[in-house]
Amino acid sequence: MTATRSRSRWLVWSLVAAGLLLFVLANAHFLYVAFQSQPDCVGHLKERASESGQYRAAKSAC
Repeated sequence: MTATRSRSRWLVWSLVAAGLLLFVLANAHFLYVAFQSQPDCVGHLKERASESGQYRAAKSAC
């Protein structure tokens, strides 16, 4: 009984460690992509729209 309990405990801790590693790697990839991608300026309204449903950038960087 001790051997099966030891194996299950080892399996649980291994799965927890694998999940944490996956979480860290996914977030590292997210940060890498966020810093490497520099989107170009896209066309948007510069002035206030006269019709509803048209939006402009809140603070344009272009």
